[in-house]
Amino acid sequence: MQALGLLGNAFIGILNPTSVLMMVAGVAIGIVFGSIPGLSASMAVALMLPLTFSMTASLGMNTLVAVYIGGISGGLISAILLNMPGTASSIATTFDGYPMAQKGEAMKALGVGIVFSAMGSIFSFIVLTFCAPLLADVALKFTPAENFGICFFALTMVAILSSGNMIRGLLAGLFGLMFTMIGMAPIDGTARFTFGNASLMAGFDTLPTLIGIFAISDILCTAESMGGKIETIPIKKVKGFGFSVKEFISFLPNFLRSALIGTGIGILPGIGGSTSGMLSYVTAKNMSKHPEEFGKGCPEGIVATESANNATIGGAMIPLLVLGIPGDGVTAMMLGGFLIHGLSAGPLLFVKNADVVYGIFAACMFCTLIMLVVEWTCIKGFVQVLKVPKHILLPLILVLCAVGAFATNNRIFDVQSILIFGIIGYIYHKFSLPTTPFVLCFLIGEMLETYLRRGIMQYKSFAAFFARPIFDFFFFIAIAVLCWSVFKEVRAFTAKKKA
Repeated sequence: MQALGLLGNAFIGILNPTSVLMMVAGVAIGIVFGSIPGLSASMAVALMLPLTFSMTASLGMNTLVAVYIGGISGGLISAILLNMPGTASSIATTFDGYPMAQKGEAMKALGVGIVFSAMGSIFSFIVLTFCAPLLADVALKFTPAENFGICFFALTMVAILSSGNMIRGLLAGLFGLMFTMIGMAPIDGTARFTFGNASLMAGFDTLPTLIGIFAISDILCTAESMGGKIETIPIKKVKGFGFSVKEFISFLPNFLRSALIGTGIGILPGIGGSTSGMLSYVTAKNMSKHPEEFGKGCPEGIVATESANNATIGGAMIPLLVLGIPGDGVTAMMLGGFLIHGLSAGPLLFVKNADVVYGIFAACMFCTLIMLVVEWTCIKGFVQVLKVPKHILLPLILVLCAVGAFATNNRIFDVQSILIFGIIGYIYHKFSLPTTPFVLCFLIGEMLETYLRRGIMQYKSFAAFFARPIFDFFFFIAIAVLCWSVFKEVRAFTAKKKA
């Protein structure tokens, strides 16, 4: 009851003209940064940080929260319309969002994404408001061994993603793991596979890699298939958000499951929204009655990934506020915001500055509603990009990709990287190799190695991991998933051979 009272007072405190105006501006800026590949939510928060110097603590933190929420949600726009994940969290949104856009269902795809982005955020903020201290205690029990178990479990999802052609899927995933080995090794900093090239010392950055695999390869494939024809994509008109009440109800179990995954992954520092989005997508596909529709324009894929990656926001705020530990890159920037305003994130924050904390909770929920209104208002404007003829649109996208890649780290090497991975993606397409296992392994590979090496340093041997019950749970579930996937593949091959 006390929490409800504090939350009610916080809502009254943030509903003043200055605060509302700054939150609307913050959400809008975040959406712009999130929708342009390379201009991530963390970059938007970093750029806004100096502007909050002269603000009060509450107004400054609420503005940063608004940018964060807009930045994560904005990634779905370019992911659906251009097959370019604006943020790493939106990778899995491209799997079904872009095929829907190609079929003329861009408005429906955007509508589904916007609504379930908002719902995922609200879900995690409710959990954040009422369960933060309890969940923070659970997060403290996670050591590198448990984090390794989660990453190993996520990696075994390649087997599910490769269902129907496991050899090709595992081969694609293996290449993804190989690319994570390039650069400085985690923990000891040994240079690996750099061949004397200084640019390779830092390895391949995530965003340029994703831009290359998805956007550049798609540009190459589309340009090849056009054959000199001038064409545009038709856009089907929709009412409201593009889906019926019956469809909405059918999406709810998927939403709830994905939001729980997103919140849970967000609580664990260092894992992030890209992993939660992929994990929830694979889980939704595995639990679906029609898994064969995933990857071909299935709205449930968008529901899963957008619910999860936005629920990660509230999850990542829990260790930040309760323990003073940032859950991801954006919350690390927000920790700087606390320091700027003389606040110390951690347990004492709830005692000394309860008004600021509950102001953040209220701002999270209010900014989510602002995000929903802004994106829904602009949805018809977003889809107009599909009316641009492809022979004009493709060069513009190529330039945007190059600018976004360069903006990530201010390195020309990242622009070269998008071309390298664009060609790899094109080759994958030609040989019918799935790109999803490649992306999943590329994202998980470095974390898997880092947590493994940290865990062995802490416990002296890998065998000691099995004394940790949480690790055992994830490890043996992963083994079970692998065995079941192999069994299904063998059974399908035997049935096909008999037929």
